[in-house]
Amino acid sequence: MQPRTYIPAPALRPYIQRYLLLESEVLAVNRVLPNTALVLCFRYRGDVHFLENDTLHPLPVAVFTGLRQSVRFIQYAPGTANFLVQFTPTGAAAFSKIPLHETFNESISLDALLHTASLEEQLMEAVDDAARVQCADEYFLRQLKRPGTDALVEAAVHRIRQNDGHLKMKALAAELYISQDAFEKRFRRVVGASPKQYAGIVRMHHIIAQGAKSLVGAAFEAGYADQPHFNKDFKRFTGQAPLAFFKDPLYW
Repeated sequence: MQPRTYIPAPALRPYIQRYLLLESEVLAVNRVLPNTALVLCFRYRGDVHFLENDTLHPLPVAVFTGLRQSVRFIQYAPGTANFLVQFTPTGAAAFSKIPLHETFNESISLDALLHTASLEEQLMEAVDDAARVQCADEYFLRQLKRPGTDALVEAAVHRIRQNDGHLKMKALAAELYISQDAFEKRFRRVVGASPKQYAGIVRMHHIIAQGAKSLVGAAFEAGYADQPHFNKDFKRFTGQAPLAFFKDPLYW
């Protein structure tokens, strides 16, 4: 199941990275790792469930997924079609009615964040991808409540990513000339996770990108004092122990 990717209108690019259209003609399960982007999903055909404690739970037709610390398995019924909006790290705050840290580790109905009934109808009625992308562009341009992103938080995100998540938050706050408490509150409200949680996601993705060259070295580089602690966090992040994951690292 390969997503089709589209770029939003130029005025939306500071806020939205891309649109994804995800369709499945057969029963499919995706392993979805924690990511640094908040995602909004509209299902315009079929049924989608997530697996938790060996039980399938239905997802709403329109759902907003906050940043997470653990892997999630999503099951798509045959004939399912979804339109996903992947925000930039600081972009979702320009549209949300609530502080984004309230969405951490949660998938919530879009009613809590946005009024999307008209967009849901348009996506269902659209005849092709181009029409759906146009509907989304027009909707988000109308919904842009606070044009512009938070420059300080943008700078913090850049520094965290630049250092692959290896950064002391106290030092980062000092570098940005803000108290650590004020920095963390501002970051959580805009990004949807604390700076430390966000850095942890970035750090784990960096480890995965390096492959299974040296898991002991990767654990040490990531700041873990012992291998068992690293293995536990890695399994929570990917759903598998490191060696098993790297034998067949299929994820989305």
